[in-house]
Amino acid sequence: MSSLARALSPSVKELRFLFCQQATASAGARRQYITSQYASIKKANPDLPVLIREANGTPARVFARFERGVERHVEVDGLSAEEVDKALGALVQAK
Repeated sequence: MSSLARALSPSVKELRFLFCQQATASAGARRQYITSQYASIKKANPDLPVLIREANGTPARVFARFERGVERHVEVDGLSAEEVDKALGALVQAK
């Protein structure tokens, strides 16, 4: 089960996934993590915007926007789905 498949703190205002649609380094974030965990994240956090942005040549990263416009991000290029989950868990706790 994903660590984000539970209600997140109300201080988390947005999650934004950026990755390349063709690069193998983005496969863990895109094909594995997003396809398997997106539905459970949205079910647990129905009002949280979860944006998925694909751009050729973009390294895989995840941004979290918190209260007062504070943004933090984590690089997930080359990580497996399990490693992406751990990195996201640490990111949303990092505020």
